[in-house]
Amino acid sequence: MEQRAAIALTVNGEPREFRGRADTPLLWVLRDAFGLKGTKYGCGAGDCGSCVVLVQGEPRHSCTLPILEAAGKNVLTIEALAREPQQPLIQAWIAEQVPQCGYCQPAQLLTASWLLKRHPQPSDAQIDDAMSYVLCRCGSYPRIRRAIHRAAAWALDAPRQGTQALGALPAAAGAGGGVMLNPWLRVNRDRSLTLMVDRSEMGQGVITGLAMLVAEEMEIGLDRLRIEFAPAAPEYANALIGEQATGGSTSIRAAWDSLREAAAAARERLIAAAAERWDVKRAECVAEAGEVVHHCSGRRAPYAALATAAAAGRAPRGVKPKRAREFRLIGRSVPRIEVPDLALGRAVFALDVTRPSPLDAVLARSPSFGGRVASFDASRALRVPGVVKVLEVGGAVAVVAEDVPAALAGRDALEVSWDLSGACALDSDAIRARLAAALERRGASARRRGSIERALRSAKHVVEARYETPYLAHATMEPMNCIAEVTDDACDIWVGMQSQQGAQACAMEITGLPRERVRVHTTYSGGGFGRRLETDYVAEAVRLAKMLHRAVRVLWTRADDLRHDFYRPASLTAFRAGLDARGGLSAWLQRIAGPELALGEVEIPYAIPNLSVVRIKEDPGVPTGYWRSVGASQNAFSIECFVDELAHAAGKDPLAFRLALLAHEPRHRAVLELAAERAGWHDKLAKGRGRGIAVYRSYGSWVAQVAEVSAGDGGAWRVERMVCAADCGTVVNPDAVCAQMEGAVVFGLSAALHGEITLREGAVVQSGFEDYPILRMRDTPEIEAHLVPSHAHPGGVGEPGVPPVAPAVANALFAATGRRVRRLPLQHQ
Repeated sequence: MEQRAAIALTVNGEPREFRGRADTPLLWVLRDAFGLKGTKYGCGAGDCGSCVVLVQGEPRHSCTLPILEAAGKNVLTIEALAREPQQPLIQAWIAEQVPQCGYCQPAQLLTASWLLKRHPQPSDAQIDDAMSYVLCRCGSYPRIRRAIHRAAAWALDAPRQGTQALGALPAAAGAGGGVMLNPWLRVNRDRSLTLMVDRSEMGQGVITGLAMLVAEEMEIGLDRLRIEFAPAAPEYANALIGEQATGGSTSIRAAWDSLREAAAAARERLIAAAAERWDVKRAECVAEAGEVVHHCSGRRAPYAALATAAAAGRAPRGVKPKRAREFRLIGRSVPRIEVPDLALGRAVFALDVTRPSPLDAVLARSPSFGGRVASFDASRALRVPGVVKVLEVGGAVAVVAEDVPAALAGRDALEVSWDLSGACALDSDAIRARLAAALERRGASARRRGSIERALRSAKHVVEARYETPYLAHATMEPMNCIAEVTDDACDIWVGMQSQQGAQACAMEITGLPRERVRVHTTYSGGGFGRRLETDYVAEAVRLAKMLHRAVRVLWTRADDLRHDFYRPASLTAFRAGLDARGGLSAWLQRIAGPELALGEVEIPYAIPNLSVVRIKEDPGVPTGYWRSVGASQNAFSIECFVDELAHAAGKDPLAFRLALLAHEPRHRAVLELAAERAGWHDKLAKGRGRGIAVYRSYGSWVAQVAEVSAGDGGAWRVERMVCAADCGTVVNPDAVCAQMEGAVVFGLSAALHGEITLREGAVVQSGFEDYPILRMRDTPEIEAHLVPSHAHPGGVGEPGVPPVAPAVANALFAATGRRVRRLPLQHQ
């Protein structure tokens, strides 16, 4: 029988009353009944901590706490903390630029505030103990630690002024209309500029990075820029991808020339409009601080006064963006303009979007890949209060309800029979066997020079090894979700998405509507890592909205997210290499077996006279997709670990062995030497400790990692320190790049130490962060990130830091223990 009641509680100092089911989780009461969206859904099981609020001053997981247990109690959410923006903790959070995607940050801040009340001057151990219950997939742990220590120190001082204005200018408020100078720039009447951000913000700092490119050319401060996410449109296509999409660490690389040129052309249009108005020479006018100035006469005009004439004027020809020596912003570490909103729960993610009378839906999907619905019995599900419809859609069964708890309860009551006759029936051992058998096939040559067979026959010493990598899930902290509305003549989609045009095309196919009638409203994304390039969750929302003629919000649970992903593929690599009498590397044969995405991004920069790389495509039928650094993350592990084996077989130092083979690769050498220097590569370590090194080029950047490992009794070991050196070409915002490298280390360590998706009878075993763990604060080593100065074209940033992490750690483990681990994850072998 349904248990309904009027439950009174105090939320952020104000009396509140909830009328509904007494077992409704506090999370959904706060979010949907009270409109407090800063508290996030991450797992629904109390594992990730994104839902943490303070109840009677203590951290509680609101996703598992029934509202009845909060009756009569005081509940504090991030919205209350945000009322005191000048308090030391918030200012420290902003000063350290803690957030990346920001999804977990409200919970992190609330937990940190609780910690500082208990321990005003906390030790690292106390920080570890308190903060390890809130996960951060982006890996902001080092900055969280620094922010807490900074806040503790500041709390001893007198009240301080804010270190950063708290949030970007609102997208529209106060702008009073405006004039578009091109698809990216609008001049507003209040003297601000609006930048249409045509990429997705998932924590990589693309909003501020693109804003810096524009502000540099437009001669305006970042504090006068408004931000809007661009609609899906062909003019926003990523030149390096071919569509409007965010992936492959391309955002700055693709915009470096085109966006700066567009901003420079807009600036020149404004200058030309002023010169014509004043009847002076164009060369006598300059742009300064959002105005055009004619110093000879002292006249000046804000961009807003010139915008209409500038937009109507002829587009200038031959305009070139600034040269490096003219930069005033690019190359400086500036605070990300989106950080305050991310930290204080004000950034809008797709789950935060509110539409009139929305329905919530969760779907039951085949447990095995390729299964189909045979039949279902919805009678029990429809008896759950709040459930309004159960229907088959896209090979799954959707339970649609008035709220999320009712939808989840309805799905639990649903009875579905699955037709698994055409489904994948493999388990993990069978997949490994298939990959091993594939290595015996001929394959396709990907790279070849010299005579590999002759070189191996004549080698003084032949070294052989096999390396294996598992399937991996993306495990973004924000699970997949989307809200859609479909009418007879329009479709609107609100979604955190890496491919706006992909989402638009998906909806066009389902609805039959033309492109101009399908509008994609991009929100912030709680991590992406390639998962949000897929449109499966968008299709579900659009199909349901079309069928029900209502706004429908589709939510994936953490188990849905892990068991129905597009995974980084598994792979198996076999090596044979030859060393000559002096320990020189004379031959290299590499054979890689796996799905298509495992066979790319094979980078062997070493000067090897005889080399052969063979690819053997073997796809067991598990869905695969782009995953942060894709094939580079797998091939770097095998290649750089095998190079380490060869150095050991040759009796040479692993760093010296690499450098000798990289005489004609200065950028590889530079990052290796910088990482080694900062890590103290040649310093003696205590017994039971070891260092490992690895280097890899991917996505236009060069990254080296040095890992330091300590080994204890009984086989236990841990990573103590990671030192990263990166050459990303011209760096727009150095601190943001360092944050990405720090996060890449944490992300890479999660995969290297723990990450593994296993299958049983074609179904994924893992269902949550308990059996698919990611790094927690207490497990995070000391991390340093260093950048090689460069004026080269910008390289990628979000992905290149990941590939060298696993091999550096595996090589350090060997140095510490003498045990060579050739299969990931390292902690499970």
